[in-house]
Amino acid sequence: MRLPTLSLATLALVLAGPAAAAPDPLAPTGRWSAPEHAAARTPPMGWSSWNAFRTEVDEEKVLGAAQKLVDSGLAKLGYRYVNVDDGWWLKRRTADGRLMIRTRIFPSAAIAGGDSSFRPFTDRLHAMGLKAGLYSDIGRNACSQAYDLHSPNLPEGTTAEREVGLYGHVDQDVALYFRDWGFDYLKVDACGINVYAPGAPVVVQNGYRAFSPLIDQASINRTDVAQVRSLYAAVAAAIARYRPDGDSILALCTWGSADVRRWGKEVGQMWRTSQDITPHWTRMLHSFDSASTRALYAKPGAWNDPDMLFIGQGDFDAQHLTEARTHFALWAIINAPLFIGYDLRQAPDSLMRIWGNADIVRVNQDPTGHQGVIAYASDDVQTIVKTLSNGHKAVVLLNRGLAPAEMNLTAAQLKLVPDAPITLRDLWSGRTLVPFTGETTFTLAPRESRVFEVSGVRRLPDGMYLSEVPGDVNVAVDGVVAPEPDPVVHRMMGQWSGTRDTGERPTYAGWGGAQADATPFDQTLQVAGRSYDTGIGVLAQSRLEVRTRDAARFEALVGVDDSTRDTRDAAEFLVYGDGRLLARSGAMRLGEAARPLRAELRGVRVVELVTRKVGHATDLPLVTTWAEAALRGGGAGLASR
Repeated sequence: MRLPTLSLATLALVLAGPAAAAPDPLAPTGRWSAPEHAAARTPPMGWSSWNAFRTEVDEEKVLGAAQKLVDSGLAKLGYRYVNVDDGWWLKRRTADGRLMIRTRIFPSAAIAGGDSSFRPFTDRLHAMGLKAGLYSDIGRNACSQAYDLHSPNLPEGTTAEREVGLYGHVDQDVALYFRDWGFDYLKVDACGINVYAPGAPVVVQNGYRAFSPLIDQASINRTDVAQVRSLYAAVAAAIARYRPDGDSILALCTWGSADVRRWGKEVGQMWRTSQDITPHWTRMLHSFDSASTRALYAKPGAWNDPDMLFIGQGDFDAQHLTEARTHFALWAIINAPLFIGYDLRQAPDSLMRIWGNADIVRVNQDPTGHQGVIAYASDDVQTIVKTLSNGHKAVVLLNRGLAPAEMNLTAAQLKLVPDAPITLRDLWSGRTLVPFTGETTFTLAPRESRVFEVSGVRRLPDGMYLSEVPGDVNVAVDGVVAPEPDPVVHRMMGQWSGTRDTGERPTYAGWGGAQADATPFDQTLQVAGRSYDTGIGVLAQSRLEVRTRDAARFEALVGVDDSTRDTRDAAEFLVYGDGRLLARSGAMRLGEAARPLRAELRGVRVVELVTRKVGHATDLPLVTTWAEAALRGGGAGLASR
């Protein structure tokens, strides 16, 4: 009798016996599972060469920017990182795989014996009190080798010598960058695993070695998310080996692709949420939108990155200061990293005053790390509110359009009581406005924003709604089974293709993720016909971790949201404290009134909010709401850490 031939993989499964049950991702862990990165406890700030010079960067330009940061006082405000982007490399030496610097443009890198080192350059930046950043790519080849073919600073030599990316050299290159050369920050692009497909014109015409794409920017289903994450995780592990003090930053640049929203915080300190910004108003809105609804996914040590500031060029130049101020205010309120992308040696005072606005920088750098949450959403105007460590709020009113807009700012949007005075201090002028109660009205010019620090009486005097403190919420599991592109990101005219194709479609996965003060699909929170202006919207099969900050109790009203796509299954809401079950709702169905859920928290450090699906009549997402979710009593009334 002839036995069937078994593959090695099948044989291994047979010998292993019955498969062990997969761990339950909704099971409480009793801990805060998000990595506690030592660096970037507030959004990183500094200067980057790319928007100013692209690949035509050189040592004089970079050091000139660094000196301006110091001399102007911007460095004291927090602009400390000086980042050299693409264009610095000459080639990879085939004898030993070592990267060689283009010493023609970085003369201090030339050392005896024909070798090169950035150590004199980074030592100089460090002596100025600054940090040094560098650029690489996760693949074999960098972005400029596909998109900047006219550049005089492209890598030179044979096919192998021009493979300057990290792929196949992670340990060697990271040791060089952090241990030998002394860099503090590494931006890692992803063109090398995206645009060098077999048969692609850029590969054939330039003699590159092909790399089958791991990222398809137009299709999350054609992207190997696990492999992309694994490549970046290997870089993070190497940085930890060669910079064990933790004082380093890994900036992930997958342009919002590969579902980086969900895993970015596990690997790096910041992750791009969109493709490259350009100096155009609509492109700025696109980049802003890609990060503005993701407040629950960012926190100290881990930040949404809508790309570098483009203040100083195009729609944001010195002749368009209204737009420039708006660009800056929006990046500040959503805790975006603040990287200047302008030739600072030539910067006029009008632009320096924008970057140097200490009050708005303070909003961005607030130590609590709570990203601003959208309180009023529309395509015309928006209101974004952020909780500050001093107990105040910051608010940005935004006119996105080309016509004047009248905007109401209400106590409810600020989560303040309507019958007590509310004071606004204008953070551009420094002027304090006459206090108001209930609501006040502003008329905004086209593309104008108003930025205020707000003080008043909190609607929840003895605690904080969870949507006010998103930096204290970790979305461990968000219930998204099949990542979908987010359709609410502004769609502008093609930045490179013009109107030659069918238009730019939604591309960034994130639709259905957890949201503050909205459902996962951007609807008003509503259970059994009752609407709520505060709460957490999340899909069933989710688990959120919440730092209690010595709160005495947790409270919420829970139920299946009226907007759910799954109208047949039930959900159960469970509250755990340090791993112990504290409260549960029982099964709840669409149409049932929200049930109060309360748990005492004395001595509890981490609360876990779990929503389980009960039954499986359909695979459609079950939308659930933790309405008015709040930590109350004890230390919960304080926003500070």
